Amino acid sequence: MFTITVSDEIKTVCPVFAGAAVYAGVSNRKYDEQLWSEIHAFSEKLMSSTHMGDIKNQPVIAATRAAYKRCGKDPGRYRPSAEALRRRVLRGIPLYQIDTLVDLINLVSLRTGYSIGGFDADKIQGTDLRLGIGCAGEPFEAISRGELNIEGLPVYRDAAGGIGTPTSDHERTKMDMDTRHILAIINGYSGRGGLEEVARMIQDLLRKYAGSDGGEILFFE
Repeated sequence: MFTITVSDEIKTVCPVFAGAAVYAGVSNRKYDEQLWSEIHAFSEKLMSSTHMGDIKNQPVIAATRAAYKRCGKDPGRYRPSAEALRRRVLRGIPLYQIDTLVDLINLVSLRTGYSIGGFDADKIQGTDLRLGIGCAGEPFEAISRGELNIEGLPVYRDAAGGIGTPTSDHERTKMDMDTRHILAIINGYSGRGGLEEVARMIQDLLRKYAGSDGGEILFFE
């Protein structure tokens, strides 16, 4: 299992921050029809119950946006992933279909408003992760979007450098069809309340769609 620590710089800008991580053995698949039925059903529910202007005011998303501002990043230009997913759905643009592990993490983000990092745990260098703030010029190759300016973004770092922000994760540790262990990190910029429920939701979906026993939950703050 991993050890995750939160830097003083994050605690200063967001004293209520708390996180949860799910570590589990998994078996990935390219596509799962039943999972996508769940995604479509929730997307339809979201479209019928939410206006575009409501998204940034959803409590978890609003707290993440506020943390971005205090870290020095414009959340309008660098949107948290959960916000970006909801905006995509409300614009009528289908979600990307990547693979079962990525797709189920996206479903949890859509449902809850939490930006969740999904990593191939076996690609992480070392067992210690630290959440800090990105520095000027710090290299970060975001998944499917190239070099990302992470200055002022909250960032998880392993022994080799940054692996994930609430906006995008790094190519180096991304999940793929060979992934056998997942580390899913839930970013609680609104505090600890709700984190266990979200972690349990991830575990349930991993059992249902990824041949997993659900693994372990780690809380950190």
